[in-house]
Amino acid sequence: QVELVESGGGLVQAGGSLRLSCRASGGTLSSYAMGWFRQAPGKEREFVAAITYSGGSTYYADSVKGRFTISKDNAKNTVNLQMNSLKPEDTAVYYCAAQLKGSGLYDYWGQGTQVTVSS
Repeated sequence: QVELVESGGGLVQAGGSLRLSCRASGGTLSSYAMGWFRQAPGKEREFVAAITYSGGSTYYADSVKGRFTISKDNAKNTVNLQMNSLKPEDTAVYYCAAQLKGSGLYDYWGQGTQVTVSS
């Protein structure tokens, strides 16, 4: 059983930056692809970014491309999301998720961390 714990959320002004981290325990992230998702009030949860098992490939939602960067440190069992040029519409609870190799689904989820961007 993998446990994921996010940190780094907070309140920031538009144009600012935040760095989210997700630390895993109970498993090694080299066996997992990782993703970040977010859910704003009254909206469906949406995909933000993902990174493959090895960390060799990354994927982004169009809304964050060029502003957010996902990275993975298998030695530290963490995955990070660097968020730059933040906009009020980025306000949401951000979740990290782990997908076991071959699963096809995100098997484990963190509890989420709040990001609030003020205008």
